[in-house]
Amino acid sequence: MFRLWAKIFQDNHMLKDTVICDDSADTRTHKVFHAVEEVCYRFDLGKPIWLDTNISDFKKHDKTRFTQDCFIEQIDFDYLEIQVIEED
Repeated sequence: MFRLWAKIFQDNHMLKDTVICDDSADTRTHKVFHAVEEVCYRFDLGKPIWLDTNISDFKKHDKTRFTQDCFIEQIDFDYLEIQVIEED
């Protein structure tokens, strides 16, 4: 089971969160991208752009934050944080 936890923060307070579960036989990378896509659908957001800092943070910690710099449209929160909480 692969699970990814997504949280939206404003002023250091969590406004929303959700957990995406994936039992498919896909690669880890595909599971992450599908989970981020599902998070954006649930939170009604555009897909964030993965900057070099996001990629390196995610590789090191299985966790990253998408700030306004990662979104094309204006967001009404400080950042979207994703974290892998369970892997096969």
